[in-house]
Amino acid sequence: MTSSPNRDITFWLPAWATLREHLTPAMALHRLACRADRVSTESGQAARLARCFDILPRGLPIAALTRQLDAGDAMHFTWLRADPGFVRPDMATVRLMACGDLDISPDECEALLKPLRPLFGDEGFPISAPAPSRWYLCLPPEARLPVFAPPPEVLGDDLFAHLPDGDLGRRWRRLLNEAQVILHNHPVNAQRAAAGKLPVNSLWFWGGGRLPDHVRSASTQLRSGDVLLQALAARAGVPCSTDARADTLPPGALVDLRDVLHAQVLDEHWIAPAMQRVAQNTFDALVLDFGDGLMLRWQAGHRWRFWRRRVPA
Repeated sequence: MTSSPNRDITFWLPAWATLREHLTPAMALHRLACRADRVSTESGQAARLARCFDILPRGLPIAALTRQLDAGDAMHFTWLRADPGFVRPDMATVRLMACGDLDISPDECEALLKPLRPLFGDEGFPISAPAPSRWYLCLPPEARLPVFAPPPEVLGDDLFAHLPDGDLGRRWRRLLNEAQVILHNHPVNAQRAAAGKLPVNSLWFWGGGRLPDHVRSASTQLRSGDVLLQALAARAGVPCSTDARADTLPPGALVDLRDVLHAQVLDEHWIAPAMQRVAQNTFDALVLDFGDGLMLRWQAGHRWRFWRRRVPA
């Protein structure tokens, strides 16, 4: 027995609290929020990803997933992101101020990696960077890793407070210290400072694990520029592009609009056109999945709920 094809359209949106204060009764999103069904969900990135992707074995090995997208060689190894970062010392701490996208050229990337290769190679963890903003350590498949915090949890804070403790963490604290010494003295950083760019004076380890055996999704297409979503879609065999125009979206598509923070722009370019296509039976429903856990499901018949005039709190 086969399941029915997915004919909903799903939008990933910013936090509802961010958009709610900018709504007016004339907006399609206002009408939808008043009249749509509210679906009980959990908040957070992990919960939102789990609603769209079934990953086996359970977990989210971001490094292996993005490595497979970047280089296609993630099978048979454990992977750990060792992304380039910028730290700023103050009176008592060293704060991670930027991580990943530091506008590093391919030549700068190669020059920065050159002295790091012996450090990590001697540990049996070759370092490489198929993309200048995403650096990787290749570990043996049986490698045991501590839990590392993802960059959003660390940015602006003391990075050493987020490094793991204990026997497993001790090695990674040492490697981070040694990498920081190498990068601090690297001539590329003097050149970057002269050009008004942030120096690359640290790494951040995170996202470790092995490539999942299976990733499945009920979505028919993904429209997103997010590398992790693209990696999950590729592993699930779901077509992916960055074209999020409302008139190009097929039934079953998942559309990543988290970076569109202007309520009026969302309303005009995506919400109102999608509601019209639901009314025309192109989609069964429009599902809005907000960043703070609110989920709304709007069907054509909901437009007759005139008595519902209050948007969710």
